[in-house]
Amino acid sequence: MNKYWSAGVAFCIACATSIAAGAAELPVKKVILYKHGIGFFERGGEIPAGESARLDFKAGEMNDVLKSLVVGDATGNTVAGVRYDSSQPLTNKLREFPFVLREKAPLVDLLDQMKGAEIELKLVAGNVVKGRILGARVLANQKADTDVESLSVLTAEGAMASFDLSAVASLNLQNPELQRQLAEYLSALNVARSREQKSVYIDSSRDAARSLRVAYTIPMPVWKSSYRLVLDSGAQKKTMLEGWAIVDNTTNEDWTKVDLSLVSGRPISFISKLYEPKLVQREVAELAEEKARGPVVYRGVAGGIAGGVPGGMGGFMDQRAKINAAPPPAPMAQSMMAEISEVNVDTATREAGELFEYKFGQPITVKRNESAMLPFVQQEIAGRKLLIYTQGSGSEHPLNSVELTNSTGKTLDGGPLSVYDGGIYAGEALVNTFKAGDKRLLSYAEDLGTRVVERGKDGPRNVRSMTAARGVVTTRFVQQLTKTYEIRNVDKKAKTLVVEHPLVEGRTLQTPKPAEKAVEKTATHYRFEVKLSGAENESLQVEEQEVMEETQSLSSWKSEDFVGLSTNGALSPAARQFFAEISKLRQAQADADEKIKQLNQQIQESGADVERLRRNLSSLNNVTGQQERVQRYAAELAKLDEQISGLRAEASAETKRRDDLRRQVQTKLESANF
Repeated sequence: MNKYWSAGVAFCIACATSIAAGAAELPVKKVILYKHGIGFFERGGEIPAGESARLDFKAGEMNDVLKSLVVGDATGNTVAGVRYDSSQPLTNKLREFPFVLREKAPLVDLLDQMKGAEIELKLVAGNVVKGRILGARVLANQKADTDVESLSVLTAEGAMASFDLSAVASLNLQNPELQRQLAEYLSALNVARSREQKSVYIDSSRDAARSLRVAYTIPMPVWKSSYRLVLDSGAQKKTMLEGWAIVDNTTNEDWTKVDLSLVSGRPISFISKLYEPKLVQREVAELAEEKARGPVVYRGVAGGIAGGVPGGMGGFMDQRAKINAAPPPAPMAQSMMAEISEVNVDTATREAGELFEYKFGQPITVKRNESAMLPFVQQEIAGRKLLIYTQGSGSEHPLNSVELTNSTGKTLDGGPLSVYDGGIYAGEALVNTFKAGDKRLLSYAEDLGTRVVERGKDGPRNVRSMTAARGVVTTRFVQQLTKTYEIRNVDKKAKTLVVEHPLVEGRTLQTPKPAEKAVEKTATHYRFEVKLSGAENESLQVEEQEVMEETQSLSSWKSEDFVGLSTNGALSPAARQFFAEISKLRQAQADADEKIKQLNQQIQESGADVERLRRNLSSLNNVTGQQERVQRYAAELAKLDEQISGLRAEASAETKRRDDLRRQVQTKLESANF
């Protein structure tokens, strides 16, 4: 039984292999790597007559392949079609077969599912039995304490017989269709074990030899740039730039002497799910007469008319990069850091639309799962040493820097940059991609020989203008801001210091003028140059004006907020007139408040006198001989009552006038327009 099973598996695998037997692979000829995670590949080769071209990919690459595949044939033949391994789940694929290979199930489990299939048995004894499968099962052998796999067959002679599969040397299915299905079943299982491997087959329309070229894009690691900048290189003290490209071959095959190009730029790319089958959920629609009618349940009569109610149913560039033999260690270190690498830079460059391409002149070899460093630029570049101090950086020391102007005539891709100065390693920087003729500032170390101290002074806020609409006033203020940079040149060397001063929206630079200091402006900073000679101290003073706006309701202003506005020359005549009128009304209102206060005070004092006189009269009425005084007090009391009545009338009139003034002010403020 075990022998048969092994032979059967081998037979089925051979059948599965034969399905792709007529497929030839195309080697990689050209690779273009981009900066947005995509690689362009071109393959080519001769395809014999009767064979299809086969391309192998990872499952995650198939969406991009199906989106970008281009096929060409130099022989004039045409493509009949492109086939590829489906992404259908294994369980869905296996569901199409009329049998199931259950995990760890005996052979009889499979044979029992093939009842009626024609079969040929070659027994160990040498005789051959042909017939049809009746069934198969496992029988318990109690004597030997083992299980027996038994196959029941209806022989060609019409006899029914059972065979112990351990006595069967081989078993052959006589139905070619059943053989094919079993081979495909095993092939699907085999492919499922390597889900990352997906094949694309390109078929020809004619059975003839072809010279095929295929191009496509797949996800690839971004190629990276790494630079060496040597200041004061050689006898002429030139600034030299050396650039290396780092590429990674993460594919499943070697790149052997391929045509390699690197492109600087970021084209738009995206993933479109073309590989996975898309299923649309459709509505179920039936004609009314096709539906079975449900039962009708009639309710019992409960008075009135009874009705019926229907019921429901509830290695790269041939190793050309070399380093010469070195003299003794110390001089070698000095020499190696003072000069650039000895490499053969063989790249052709060109503008490709908005992109820039580096094409290596020699074939490149990179083994699979390996990476390579390829020199792509080595030439003189315009450079100037500077110190850069950025306001608010948190350090009093500026940074050793270099101003690079791209004089190479090429686009320089972004990446890390190591700086060598004076024959030693000086620091590192990061450079963004910049085009030919563009300029970059790069900082690589802190200069401890220079210190910068900031001192700031803000002037008062002065009103520049004021406008009002429907009682809402908008005030524009102007403020003078002064920042002084005190620079101490500790080591007293001649230097050029660039001070980066923040560019704040709403502020206008007053001094220094561009004519006084070399100045340039970025999106975030002004840059001022200060020449440091042997003197110990220098300073830079930056003056700016800031314009601010405030919006308020005039009704919320206090009286003191209006003081002085009627004579403010920064306001328009209409505004000054408005505030003069408001000030006059507010003053009249204040005068009325003061007068009301005084009248109430007089009423209060007169009321106290009235109370005193009434107490005196009450006392004198009980004393004989005081009639004269009683009459005099009575006359005074009558006079005071009359006086109080007059004061109250006057206070009432003044209160009415004050309230009227208040309403006038409020109405005027709410309707202010100037």
